[in-house]
Amino acid sequence: MNTTKILQNLHIDTLNPMQTNALSASESKNNIILLSPTGSGKTVAFLLPILSKLNKEVNGVQAVILAPSRELALQIEDVFKKMATGFKINSCYGGHSTKIEVNNLSSPPAVLVGTPGRIAFHIRENNFSTNNVSSFVLDEFDKALEMGFQNDMDFIINSFKNVQFRMLTSATNLKKIPDFTGIENPERIQFLKNEESQPDLTYKKVISKSEEKLETVVKLVSKIGKETVVIFCNHRDAVDRISEALTKKGVSNGSFHGGLEQADRERALMKFRNKSSRVLITTDLAARGLDIPEIGHVIHYQIPDKEDAFIHRNGRTARMKAKGIIYVMITNEEHFDFIDPEMPLEDLSGNYKTENATDFKTIYISAGKKDKVNKVDIVGYLIKTGGLNKEDIGLIEVKDTQAFVAISSYKIKALLASLENTKLKNKKVKIALARD
Repeated sequence: MNTTKILQNLHIDTLNPMQTNALSASESKNNIILLSPTGSGKTVAFLLPILSKLNKEVNGVQAVILAPSRELALQIEDVFKKMATGFKINSCYGGHSTKIEVNNLSSPPAVLVGTPGRIAFHIRENNFSTNNVSSFVLDEFDKALEMGFQNDMDFIINSFKNVQFRMLTSATNLKKIPDFTGIENPERIQFLKNEESQPDLTYKKVISKSEEKLETVVKLVSKIGKETVVIFCNHRDAVDRISEALTKKGVSNGSFHGGLEQADRERALMKFRNKSSRVLITTDLAARGLDIPEIGHVIHYQIPDKEDAFIHRNGRTARMKAKGIIYVMITNEEHFDFIDPEMPLEDLSGNYKTENATDFKTIYISAGKKDKVNKVDIVGYLIKTGGLNKEDIGLIEVKDTQAFVAISSYKIKALLASLENTKLKNKKVKIALARD
């Protein structure tokens, strides 16, 4: 395994201490528990050990990674692909076409990542053999238990008869490891109290009457300006109300909660990542595991019941030693044991202009992986046929049958006109602004 080359592919200069410890432990230990904060790089910390145990001479699935959410499974798949190892990986999750997944499994990957429910489905349907599975990872295990995946995980792990390496990750300390994991006498890698991982956070309190909270959060977003914001709510209807209010103000935003279609959730995250949208409004579904970097501000529109949830929400900002600001919205009547009553107040007495402009907008292209289209093809097409410069092109995400590209906002109109009735890899494609 050429670790140096893999890190170059991931644009990482060097492994952090947690990742180094995990890789080192995997060389001599077969049962590992990795405890580390959200945003500390756990995905790379378990993918490198998994990769070191893959055998090019073995056919079929050799490693299974279980993740509690669809988005986390897709993120893990994306990181592994960027590593460019020569090994195949596929993801399986609810909301994705089972037909596409079964087709992928007909030529099985070395690594299979997915949500417990969907992986269990494929095992029950005999869509892939578990005989060659020698390694498994339970990522964000505490979250998976919290979401009720214990029975599926139990079934999946018990279907593996030849496991030699087990790894479990968590962002909270685990008092007891369930027997069904099969993890015995584990090597514990504890980085939850590592001072280097402590984020640089500033806390501010926003006092608002209940009936004025919607108006107040819109005003707060206006004051924050062009910087990225994640707004956390306890309930889906609150997410929808805030999104509607911001949309009416012309603020590009995305909604993310369990009641939305998977495609809508993926599009909201994608636009937030590629800077087409600067505000993400979500339930605790986005509090952990998801790759949404460079978040400057977290707003608690509603306060969670438990301190753990409050901490995980705050972990979305100030990652990789950056700074972040946490806004806590409460009424004068509300009191929480884990909220400092002396927290400084945020002044919203001024008049703030709503910032509507974003640096990028997202276009949709009606071709994807199934059409043998990749990111290099798209960049070439946009530069040669569309007349763009490389710096005009932002994040590209290629799906099975479509692709999404972030384009500099001021170049969008001319680009769409120049690409009308053109072909990408000898196929006529539809190109338009991606819908919200």
